Amino acid sequence: MSENNERPKVNLADAIRQKLEQKKQNSSAKPGANFQAGSAKPLKSQNNKKPNNQRRRTGGS
Repeated sequence: MSENNERPKVNLADAIRQKLEQKKQNSSAKPGANFQAGSAKPLKSQNNKKPNNQRRRTGGS
């Protein structure tokens, strides 16, 4: 039964390379395909570090 295999054995590394090539070709064919509408998160302010009030709490020196 295993003699009638129509698929030739493929090296794993070769299979991965082929998949990557397919992805590259698909993404280059459609430049806007990677962006999904509504998936972008709104930008947040990066100033969110709170001041250290240890001096105030402990009385300072």
